[in-house]
Amino acid sequence: MWKAHRRRARFGAATVLAVAGVLVASSLLAAADGTGKSSERKLKEAGQGIFEVLEAAEQYADARTAPSGLVDPGAFSGAYLEAKNLPTVGGPWTEVTPNRYDSDAHGYRDPVWSNSGGGAGLVSGRVTALAADGSTLYAGTADGGVWKRQTGTWTPLLDDSPTLSIGAVAVDSGHGLWVGTGEANTSSDSYAGIGILFSSDGGATFDRVGGDELQNALVGKIIFDGNRAIAATSHGLYSHAAGSIAGAWTPILKPASCTASGGTADTVYVSDVAIKPGTAGQVIDAVIGWRAGSNCNGIYESTNGGASFQRLVVGGALNAKDLGRTSIAWSADGSRLYSIVQSASMFNHPRTDQGGTILQGIYVSTTGASGPWNKIAEWRNLANGGSALKAGRGYHPGVQAWYNQFIAVDPGDANHLYVGLEEVFESTDGGGKWTAVGPYWNFDMPCSTGPQGLDGCPMTTHPDQHAIAIQGNTVFIGNDGGVYSRSRTNHAQYGWTNLNDGLRTLQYYYADAGPVTGGDAYWGGLQDNGESLLLPNTTPMVSPFGGDGGDTLVDHTNGNRAVVEYVDLDMALTTNGGRSDGSPGSNSFREISPSCFAFTYVPDPCDALARFIAPFEPDLANPNRWIAGGQFVWINDPNGVAKGWDTTCGASSCDWQIRGDSGPGHSITQVAMSNGTWYAAWCGPCNAPGFARGILTNAGGTVHQLALPSSVPNRFIQGLIVEKNHPNHAFVVFNGFSRRWTNDISAGEGHLFETTDSGATWTDISGDLPDAPGDDVILTASGKLVVATDMGVFISADHGVSWARFGTGLPNASTNDLQLSPDGSHIIAATHGRGLWTIPTP
Repeated sequence: MWKAHRRRARFGAATVLAVAGVLVASSLLAAADGTGKSSERKLKEAGQGIFEVLEAAEQYADARTAPSGLVDPGAFSGAYLEAKNLPTVGGPWTEVTPNRYDSDAHGYRDPVWSNSGGGAGLVSGRVTALAADGSTLYAGTADGGVWKRQTGTWTPLLDDSPTLSIGAVAVDSGHGLWVGTGEANTSSDSYAGIGILFSSDGGATFDRVGGDELQNALVGKIIFDGNRAIAATSHGLYSHAAGSIAGAWTPILKPASCTASGGTADTVYVSDVAIKPGTAGQVIDAVIGWRAGSNCNGIYESTNGGASFQRLVVGGALNAKDLGRTSIAWSADGSRLYSIVQSASMFNHPRTDQGGTILQGIYVSTTGASGPWNKIAEWRNLANGGSALKAGRGYHPGVQAWYNQFIAVDPGDANHLYVGLEEVFESTDGGGKWTAVGPYWNFDMPCSTGPQGLDGCPMTTHPDQHAIAIQGNTVFIGNDGGVYSRSRTNHAQYGWTNLNDGLRTLQYYYADAGPVTGGDAYWGGLQDNGESLLLPNTTPMVSPFGGDGGDTLVDHTNGNRAVVEYVDLDMALTTNGGRSDGSPGSNSFREISPSCFAFTYVPDPCDALARFIAPFEPDLANPNRWIAGGQFVWINDPNGVAKGWDTTCGASSCDWQIRGDSGPGHSITQVAMSNGTWYAAWCGPCNAPGFARGILTNAGGTVHQLALPSSVPNRFIQGLIVEKNHPNHAFVVFNGFSRRWTNDISAGEGHLFETTDSGATWTDISGDLPDAPGDDVILTASGKLVVATDMGVFISADHGVSWARFGTGLPNASTNDLQLSPDGSHIIAATHGRGLWTIPTP
């Protein structure tokens, strides 16, 4: 991740294993220095990154699987069919963000909050898989589908697929394109997939291969042995005839003999697979490598083409008993097998005295998968190779090895290899020496100390590496910011070409807009790409605020005024559109957070239970009064005076006041307010078992918990709105799936509920709305309801009796947020994988 403030280290083994079940078994898985960047803050931002990604992983998944944590594999496909069977009304959606997104734009270099100058250049959303076919490059993305690049132009291929979550792409010897759905990085938004798709016409059309065997799986790798495709998945290792889509996938490695003991969960999660060159497909090596460890974790080998596998007794420096996520790669001549191994014990019990890493090491064997294995690198070797993380306290190479990891060998040189962790590393002597050829960023690197500062540095790659492809003399890298390439013969630090122009896969959580000269300014919070700002009649978009962007509030009378969020309700306010030249004292943002994890101060009292992406909203009748939620309901009106854009907060005094307490161990998931009457939905516990949810309100003049009837689902409340000037009238949107897809009857039925009496009674107005996780709702001035889901956007003109798909051309990425434009003329949809879109308000 780009940033991680001081993180609360509350993830033990039990939570990690719970996340495993959710993601794999469910259907969804300081003072500025001379460079203009606060070195102290950058180090703290990078600290304990393992917890940041894990926290997001838990929360994003829990919302979609509560209360049971398990969802039937057919749920997502069923929702897709329900959506397809509805009529379509309305005109086309318009893409707002086809513009390039420049993370390094001058003029937006706040010395504390911006990542501009870091060197990643143009960025897009997370790229999880790459495959090259001659001059054609295919990129699989986290929730943006598959993209094809020819003659410098990117084209989306799967916008109407039931899922746009991609874990693997591969091209067979006949130029057939294979796509494994379900991202295998088990991150905050790693949706499970619908299986493996095949195209014989370069992505013009696709068919699913086999039956339902890989429904609900994560697919991390697809390889070929001539006449078969072999897939590494969260359900095990499978094979299928490469020349046909008919017939079932056959499990070839799915151990049934492992039994749980000592609280350690079992898994058949295959993290990688490789065929030894020169064996005609007979020697297949695979790794069961669940990040937290399991009784099944280990290196397995078949010497008979996959007819049977043996778990190997591994010799040498590699500790197979401490094997977490692991990747392997053979040299083209079959003389060497390399591996990169994440430590399960370090993952479960991370400590700063381990160097702030969970990397066990990088290894090589010259005698096959049994070893003996020799260690050729650990985090210190990598850090000393020019890593930007060398000086980081508690954040060194490999701190997120469970999430970002790859290893590859130059097909022409067995000693030349590439490793992806948070950075890109290269060795040309078989691991004797390493160079961080793609540093995490340019902050505090030697190139930034000259008279040009950060502008004296070459471009680097975005952090957090996930994919690699080598074609001819070109190496392609995929990471949280998109795709980069370089020459295979370039062994120097830096030297990258940015390929993100036109790759439109930004992953928004929230968005909002406000008027400026020439039109509306669009702001939006993104996964690992900060806060984007698109000004009218300009290109590219810019990034005034770096890191993980979250909720977003924009002044609907002045688009230069915005409140943005890092994580954990860490809010920052700007009144000048985020403009800064980066010099000391040129801050464009000021921190206004009541969170205990604010960066520049710790307020007293403070909130320690805000969610990773925490909610805040304006009062619909008084835009200067704001409400925010952690465990507590916070309102910025000390002494009854709404502070609006004059809001301040610090260690000694803070304008945010506690107006309600959702309860010990509870976290507020959404808030809404009109004329001072507010509603705050919460969960706690927020995961199975014991999931609970509720709504706290001050409706009627006293703060109280609503007594929700049994007819209201016991699921995560993602959306919540109140009608302006009618605070007794509210709507809630439930995430997850109805009880028919879970093993918990309390999950109930329906996704949209309405109250007209301040929550005393509720009515299910879901009608024939598809049974898909719901995310947001708006009520238009004409009385129409518009609902955003993980399966598209839907509209009802008869108050929920019947529903239709709303508009045409909107890609089938999860739509996390809906907003009315400042003048109400159009609706803004923030998708988590295909950027921002608008449509006229009906």
